[in-house]
Parts: sequence; C-alpha cells; structure tokens
Amino acid sequence: MDITSDKVAEVIILAREGLRGESELRGFVDRLSVEEQCELVAIFWIGRGSFDPEDFEEAVETAEAEATTPTADYLLGSPHLADHLEAGLEALGISAGEAEGGLYRY
Repeated sequence: MDITSDKVAEVIILAREGLRGESELRGFVDRLSVEEQCELVAIFWIGRGSFDPEDFEEAVETAEAEATTPTADYLLGSPHLADHLEAGLEALGISAGEAEGGLYRY
C-alpha cells in the first residue's frame, strides 16, 4: 500500500472537523499522488462495505478506472467519510486509533 496510515488518519481528523477542516482536507487530498488517492478511495469503499478487505487491489483498480471527479469532492460527498475510513483501516488490520493518536492537532 502506497498511502500510509498516518495520511489516512490525517484525512479522518480533518473530516471530523466538518466545514472547519474542509479546505485543509481538500488541499491535503489534492497533494496526494494519484496512487494514494485511489488507495484512499479503496479504503473508504472497504469501510462502507462495497469491497471486502481481500479485494483491496481490485478496489484500487476500480477507483482509478472510475475516477470522474476530483477525489476530495467525491469523498467530501459522504457524510460518514471519517467513519468509513476508520472501518476500512480496521478491516485491513490497521489500527485507526493508533494512527490518529500519533498525529497532533493544534
């Protein structure tokens, strides 16, 4: 996986901030590589149950093939973005709590 759990945790934290974090979240996601953005969408899809964890690579390929809008716009369209990303990390065996706990927000 190209995207680190720290980067996913940053998106989770910014998503939880709602409108206050939207601009920063957009900028953060826009700075990710295309591969990282596709993996972020795949983690989101796994978290909401659209794909199983063992189908991660297929989800990444689907995200790349079906990308028609900017990734940040797509993700911000979900009111449960943070929850789905956390669930996706957990389904992939990555502790979302530990990843988030390693980041400091001032």
